[in-house]
Amino acid sequence: MFAIIEAAGWPIWPILIASLISVMIIVYCLISLRQSVVAPKTLLPRIVQELRRNGVTQEMLSKLSSKDAPLLGHILAAGLKNSKNSRDIMKESIEEAGRIAVHEMERFLTTLGTIASISPLLGLFGTMIGMIELFGSQSASGANPTMLAHGISVALYNTAFGLAVAIPSMIFYRHFRGKIETLVVEMEHEAIKLIEIIHGERQD
Repeated sequence: MFAIIEAAGWPIWPILIASLISVMIIVYCLISLRQSVVAPKTLLPRIVQELRRNGVTQEMLSKLSSKDAPLLGHILAAGLKNSKNSRDIMKESIEEAGRIAVHEMERFLTTLGTIASISPLLGLFGTMIGMIELFGSQSASGANPTMLAHGISVALYNTAFGLAVAIPSMIFYRHFRGKIETLVVEMEHEAIKLIEIIHGERQD
């Protein structure tokens, strides 16, 4: 592997750094965007059960707003804090908390999308460096085989590495974008159910 990196020349280093960042973001999103972490299906039924037993308590709000609580918990807590107010005020507080939750889920997606976009350009940059070295190896006495081989290596390896980073980064970027959209729809549905239960418009 080190021999390949050495053959690709110094332009490969930005691509390798981008690939490392991409892998870290992908792993983070795979862990943090799970249904059980963001919006567990059992959360609302548990809250409704507790509401019917004890009403809105400070302990319940603290638990739902804690750092380790699911993002859906933060959204529902915002609504419960305004449960004694009108439906519109409760809805506005939930929407505000929802925007914060979406921002939290999308925190690193812009970086991943940027890496997917610029990696081929970094590969193209390496290719141009390789071509410059390739033409630089030409002289009146003929081509220097060592310089010629190095220029070709730089050109080809950088293109390949750039695409190898860009393709999975774009695939996961699109996957996580769709995953977030699905989670947002589910959280909106759960929040609406809570509003309707609080205001007596539905039983469960």
